[in-house]
Amino acid sequence: MTGPHTGHDGFAPGPTLLVPLVLFWVYLAAALRQRGPGGGGWPHRRTAAFGVGAALLTVGLGLPGGGFAAHMWQHLLIGMLAPLGLVLGAPVTLALRTLPRRRGRALVRLLRHRALGPLAHPVTGLALSTGGLYLLYLTPLYRATLAHPALHHLTHLHFLLAGLLFTWSIAGPDPGPHRPRVPVRLVVLGVAVAAHAALAQLLYAGLAVDVPAPPEQLRAGATVMYYGGDLAEIALALALLATWRPERKAPPQGEPAAGRAVRV
Repeated sequence: MTGPHTGHDGFAPGPTLLVPLVLFWVYLAAALRQRGPGGGGWPHRRTAAFGVGAALLTVGLGLPGGGFAAHMWQHLLIGMLAPLGLVLGAPVTLALRTLPRRRGRALVRLLRHRALGPLAHPVTGLALSTGGLYLLYLTPLYRATLAHPALHHLTHLHFLLAGLLFTWSIAGPDPGPHRPRVPVRLVVLGVAVAAHAALAQLLYAGLAVDVPAPPEQLRAGATVMYYGGDLAEIALALALLATWRPERKAPPQGEPAAGRAVRV
């Protein structure tokens, strides 16, 4: 008799490992193009951040199964750490510099469309990322991902996209719909920290969760979520503070406003 199936041991990542590698090479080609004549240059720190994010995503996708703790490391890499690096790489700003002017303007109009405002709000990112975790572990969804590889990969895709959205809504340097002020974003980030901690405690105690794993594996996975999630969210808070620019007061009526330089 075999024990409970607690991990995705039989799921090979396959071609999905090529996705972050292709994304990085496309990004790198655009960054090198900016360093050519008339390109204006592209910050090395942005390229390094995107490269680290792509590397973490590759590791997360290729992480071999080894129980519930390994699954939780995979979630941490794909849904929290990799998105932080990818977002701080400012890929949209790089695309706007690389695309022809007409296409760049069309992209800016799309990003600033009023309909995208609710989607880009930090609360939406919180609901999709952290709320998705509660849905995964407190319902039969996790059991279903063990039996259906396609659903398992779709879950990874969801957490990657939700992580990108939440990270951008908190500290993203790229342009987009208007975001709430920094204090509001810090409050939402604090709620995310508390929600992660609460779910980790439920997993550690084995209460109200639907995860077919022995108690020791549940505790190991919960520990990864608790401490690893804290580290990822501290890094996100530091990124918010590093990218925050104090709002400038409007100039007196009749006085021209100072020009604003685009910072990347």
